[in-house]
Amino acid sequence: MVGKPVIRGTRIPVALILKMLGQGMVTEEILREYPRLERGDIEAAITYAARMIEHEDVFLLPLQSELVAA
Repeated sequence: MVGKPVIRGTRIPVALILKMLGQGMVTEEILREYPRLERGDIEAAITYAARMIEHEDVFLLPLQSELVAA
């Protein structure tokens, strides 16, 4: 998967699981869609995402209109 994180033992990207959760799918629906997954796999994907953003720094960039006015 070109270096992207995947669910252990599968080629299912973590991002796909997170996207489905973000679109409102519940764990049971995801497990039906991907029977090889276990509840712990979905929980691990959420934990992974939380740890990744925990160490992320966000810097606000000025809008183009703010640059022109300055």
